[in-house]
Amino acid sequence: MKLVGKYIEKTGLGHVTLRPEDDEDMWHLYNLIQQDDLVRAPAIRRVQNVSSTGSTESHRVRLNLTLRVSKVEYSSSAAQSSTADQAPSGSAPSTTTTLNISGRVTSENQHVKLGAFHTLDIEPNRDVRIEKIEGWDSIALSRIEESCVPGRGAEVGAVVCGEGTAAFCLLSQHLTVVTHRISVPVPRKASAPGTSQHEKAMSRFYMAVYDAFIRHIPYNNPSLRAIVFASPGWVRDAVYSSMMNEASRRSDKLLAKSLREKGVKVHIVAQLKETKFAREGIILDKFFKMLGSDEMRAWYGPEHVCLAADRGAIGTLLISDELFRASDPKTRKRYVLLVESVQQKGAEVVIFSSMHESGQQLNQLTGVAAILTFPLDIEVVEAEEKEAAEEAERRRLEEEGAG
Repeated sequence: MKLVGKYIEKTGLGHVTLRPEDDEDMWHLYNLIQQDDLVRAPAIRRVQNVSSTGSTESHRVRLNLTLRVSKVEYSSSAAQSSTADQAPSGSAPSTTTTLNISGRVTSENQHVKLGAFHTLDIEPNRDVRIEKIEGWDSIALSRIEESCVPGRGAEVGAVVCGEGTAAFCLLSQHLTVVTHRISVPVPRKASAPGTSQHEKAMSRFYMAVYDAFIRHIPYNNPSLRAIVFASPGWVRDAVYSSMMNEASRRSDKLLAKSLREKGVKVHIVAQLKETKFAREGIILDKFFKMLGSDEMRAWYGPEHVCLAADRGAIGTLLISDELFRASDPKTRKRYVLLVESVQQKGAEVVIFSSMHESGQQLNQLTGVAAILTFPLDIEVVEAEEKEAAEEAERRRLEEEGAG
């Protein structure tokens, strides 16, 4: 993502202009743009003209429109075709996601009336200007900063194989995208005549995997930490060996070097420990282990986590990015204040992507959880809260009676 322009006052009011470049940038925009925001982006509008004779002529006009957002839709579609494309070897594949922003036009021009309904199809490498009526909060600003880090991209490439099938995936900090799939018919292996047919089919499959790999996995990207080959049984080893052999035959030293340094055939190893989604998984596992061994130090649910935050007991806050996409501004503000209060007390905050499995598991636990630095009994805390509320109510009644 490129930061084209930024003007934000101390009060948080202002606007930001961003230029998305890939799938993850679209995901960031999806998380940044909220209902009632003002969004300006290029659009294509069908315009009808009526001539003096009464005939109607329609044509498409490209223009910039500003909408007050009423709906944001994001979808990720995996590439299904097994036909080789013309993407450069080892380069990042084109975007496979779509982001649609719907709302009413707030700035009139000669082609579109004020208040007309329109849907913007956000395109890569085209500027998007976002203005927040309620102001920019710390979560939104930190996401902008994170999305514009130079060199950010896919951290792990994966080839998930079966006998005759393969899916090519890219795992970044926030997304898991299936960029391509292939399927080659492979006859069942038999003892005599069927064996040669099976081997020929597997050879075609290995070549198809090689050709798809160099087009859909950016193996020469410095941000790519590992390339994972996964499958049931022996297929992953055979695919990896065939890739190495073919790279050697074609004298592709860059691919061979990447496979030697980044290739992972069995288990996730040291290369993956520094990736964001791996850290999320490790922290979530730590929470579940704590929940099983010392439940007074593992709390989840908005009410309970907020109670723990009020007592300064949180050591690590686990929160899903889905909570910050709440349509109700009060709900979003509640979670923003929770994150800020926890950070101010020196605790660690981990924002999970709901597009990764760990984020989806956290969403099943209401989307927010905490590992506490010291044990707290929920029943005791709730009793204290109830007693404090009753005391406050008693004082209020006494003050009203005295008045």
